[in-house]
Amino acid sequence: MLLQLIYLLAVVAWFAGFWRVFEKCGRPGWEGIIPIYNVWILTTEIAKKDLLWFVLMLIPCVNFYAGYVVGQPIAKGFGKTDGFAIGLGVLPFIFYPILGFGQDRWQGSSAPPAV
Repeated sequence: MLLQLIYLLAVVAWFAGFWRVFEKCGRPGWEGIIPIYNVWILTTEIAKKDLLWFVLMLIPCVNFYAGYVVGQPIAKGFGKTDGFAIGLGVLPFIFYPILGFGQDRWQGSSAPPAV
């Protein structure tokens, strides 16, 4: 029961973080909570990656690496480092809420990384 509650809280935090990240990136927040569609928008519209990366995001185990590759332009767009991009790929239910509820602003995909 406790594990199920922790899992539910992690999913709620992840979706709430996605909602806020999408809003900060100039997209409607509801796009962040629709499964599969949110990955499509995140990959192709926000991170500006090819269709291949969207497909790779849907494959178990491979999605960790794909999440990192897709997370790089997102992390840089928020002024974060590659280390943060690794967090977006490996622990998205922690790092997307950090982006969503933190003070960081979306600067676009050409933002310099934080030092």
